[in-house]
Amino acid sequence: MTELNTQMSGESLAIAEQRKQELKQLFPGVFTEIKNDKGEIVEAIDYERLKAELGNFSEIYDNRRERYGMDWPGKRDCLRLIQEPSRATLKPCRDESVEFDNTENLFIEGDNLEVLKLLQKAYYGKIKMIYIDPPYNTGKEFIYPDNFSESLETYLSYAGLSGDDGKKFSTNSANEGRFHTKWLNMMFPRLYLARNLLREDGVIFISIDDNEVENLRRMCDEIFGEEAFHGVFIIKSTPNARNYGHVAKMHEYCLMYGKHFEKTETFEEVEEDKSFKYEDSQGGFNIHPLYNSDESFHIENRPNLYYPFYLDPSQVDTNGFFSISLERSNEIQIEVFPPLSSKNAKQFVWRWGKEKASQGVNKEIVGYLSENGEYRIVRKMRHTTKIIRSMLLEPEYSGRRGTSELESLLGGKYFSFPKPVSLIKKLLEISTEKDDIVLDFFAGSCSTAQAVLESNKDGLNRKLIVVQLPEVNEIASDKYLSIADIGKDRISRVCENIKKEMESQLDFEGKANLDLGFKVLKLDRSNFKHWQAPAKDIADDELAKQFELHIDHIDPNASQEDILYELLIKAGVMPTEKIELIELANHAVFSVGEGGWLICLQDTIEQSLIDAVLEKEPVQFICLDRAFHGNDQLKANAIATFADFNQGRDKADQIEFRTV
Repeated sequence: MTELNTQMSGESLAIAEQRKQELKQLFPGVFTEIKNDKGEIVEAIDYERLKAELGNFSEIYDNRRERYGMDWPGKRDCLRLIQEPSRATLKPCRDESVEFDNTENLFIEGDNLEVLKLLQKAYYGKIKMIYIDPPYNTGKEFIYPDNFSESLETYLSYAGLSGDDGKKFSTNSANEGRFHTKWLNMMFPRLYLARNLLREDGVIFISIDDNEVENLRRMCDEIFGEEAFHGVFIIKSTPNARNYGHVAKMHEYCLMYGKHFEKTETFEEVEEDKSFKYEDSQGGFNIHPLYNSDESFHIENRPNLYYPFYLDPSQVDTNGFFSISLERSNEIQIEVFPPLSSKNAKQFVWRWGKEKASQGVNKEIVGYLSENGEYRIVRKMRHTTKIIRSMLLEPEYSGRRGTSELESLLGGKYFSFPKPVSLIKKLLEISTEKDDIVLDFFAGSCSTAQAVLESNKDGLNRKLIVVQLPEVNEIASDKYLSIADIGKDRISRVCENIKKEMESQLDFEGKANLDLGFKVLKLDRSNFKHWQAPAKDIADDELAKQFELHIDHIDPNASQEDILYELLIKAGVMPTEKIELIELANHAVFSVGEGGWLICLQDTIEQSLIDAVLEKEPVQFICLDRAFHGNDQLKANAIATFADFNQGRDKADQIEFRTV
């Protein structure tokens, strides 16, 4: 019988362990077993073997002191911080939510570093698009937790959720010596964790200005890889220009990276006013030469793409195009090859191979007489889309547009420099499709949320996750005490406006699929005292009190819903899964994700419940450890029952049994 460890971990995903498992998939031979200091056999990495597998048979790399790369004070602490798991939780807040039980959209209030850690288990590799508009480091102060060992406690103090008034978030201003360093230390761990959340075909967009664009590019090259860089958009954000002394700036940037360059999936943007010069039975079209005008593709390295077409000048259609073939059939046909390049007289080749060309002859490829009297082979281009351009200069992308949109929606100016909704809609158009998840962890006034909700009128039902610190609103207002309050109200108003629009349009596109709600979750301490990290400098008498509290380790003020959501997050279940309270063997049980997870939070359980759970065959069953009331025999029987059930089954068909 296999012994089962039922104790559930209260920590977020262990990043170092995850990376080790990924390395093991690539290089299983570099893992070995050694004895640790306690004499126990443990798994270890043979770094010499790893270097050999990577083709590095010398010690040059180890001995040299200088190498290309980006470094700054605090980077090592950033890496430690990334690997420090979070023991926090996200508590549901029904009163501030809209359609709490039905929505798949999330508004998370809290420090985004802790939140990104908590999202790792449930959303690892599941986010299609990330857009962020982080602090630009312009010399004004920006707020973020700068305590590498106690970021949660620092956040709770700042947000007024703890009794310690002495701790404050650190700030950054231009007169500090660590001006760039503090910004890098803030951004690096967040971007590192964000990459984990991206799907293999996912993309991230990051808005930035001149102050940190160079550092951001180099940092992203390190985190995502230089090969994952797709481009940088130049956005005309200030049409009237802003005077900076010697240059009046009109633009800012948006960097685009992928999780993997070769796997990235994007889509062309629709050209609303596309016009065509020609028309046939299939519809309108323009023409484009069939030869490849890139000199790097030529007859020497693509000989299979160099062959003749035979054009018949006596057979011409109403558009003035000539009949062609791949075989000569009469003497008047003209042999047509790709031309030479005008620059270096390189022999161009066709874009299509002969087999593909044979399927399009006189349908999608035809003969053409150019203005200079030369016969060419051209392809009919019917596209009503185009690949996005790197220059976004239209008025709808300006900062002024973003400001007017928000003022109109909220009835006044409560937030500075919101991003225009049209900009984010454009990025959504080229990077997302049906049911994709979109994340913004510097949500601000929630322009991203508005863009997603309004874009979903196309019926694609994108899911939304936004994260915002409850930072004090710099524009004094009794209406909105924090920036998070602005974001929540903005989303509510957008949902109401779309509902009104739906009521006035009976044929509203995508009406049935619209999710016009959001679930509010707030970062807080764990509901389980044994999952809360103790202070490093705790006094002996205080430690004794903590031990007494841990006898009953569940916070008495925590609701069942608080506990349920923490268990879902720690178990790697999306907090947007459908939750239903059912009765099972006379016990109240939460059924999550249509029975994929069963969770019992009652203080007493019997063997009959264990048997009923096995009949349901969920992915995981979780219950309170205190429900066994010290009945070691019942707990042992439960462990044995699950072990027997799992015996001989594939891992995917086994039931995981956990207690807390």
